[in-house]
Amino acid sequence: MAVAGRVLVYGGRGALGSQCVRYFKSRNWWVASIDLAENEDASANVVVGATDSFPEQAEQVTVEVGKLLGEDKVDAILCVAGGWAGGSAKAKSLYKNCDLMWKQSVWTSTISSHLATKHLKEGGLLTLTGAQAALSGTPGMIAYGMAKGAVHQLCQSLSGASSGLPSGSAAVAILPVTLDTPANRKSMPDADFSSWTPLEFIAETFYDWITGKNRPNSGSLIQVITTGGRRLELVAAAHL
Repeated sequence: MAVAGRVLVYGGRGALGSQCVRYFKSRNWWVASIDLAENEDASANVVVGATDSFPEQAEQVTVEVGKLLGEDKVDAILCVAGGWAGGSAKAKSLYKNCDLMWKQSVWTSTISSHLATKHLKEGGLLTLTGAQAALSGTPGMIAYGMAKGAVHQLCQSLSGASSGLPSGSAAVAILPVTLDTPANRKSMPDADFSSWTPLEFIAETFYDWITGKNRPNSGSLIQVITTGGRRLELVAAAHL
């Protein structure tokens, strides 16, 4: 049976990435996962080598994705890798957290963007993962805010005519508040889960955008607002 579409999920072993892999596979899509470990549900995997050198990691992933895809193009690249770290500029962990946040959010977003210039179809979709909190100052989580702010800037730069993305394609960043993941529930057991965004909503939104339903303009920063458990809104943020 012919596949309905083809998608790369960067961060495909994480909570949101795994949800995306399952969602698209259930709709007969070919799904490749890019992550530090394999996702057994994916159609194919590129395992990222752990290194402190960005050029080394970027080259390894770029070469392996090239070998995997050959001349084939994908309908979308979903970069859902990332993480969180707190701490002010005074924190002893500042340098370590900045390094970690940059690796998890900026490295992955940059590599995904370059992959899009090589392997995304004309009219395809690249999604990046920012954060609503990074639309303003984040004094209690300096490293996180800086990294996500960089992702927002990258998304807006990719909307330009000379960005290198294929004709008619779009780069869109989602800006969640808090995603409803097992790790977040474990770390914040007393939080109001009704304001957290279900992972399936994000996967469904990606599917809609890829298939042309309510796709935002390229460069858009889309806040994901959840209230009352199931009332979900996508709200465009003003460009910085």
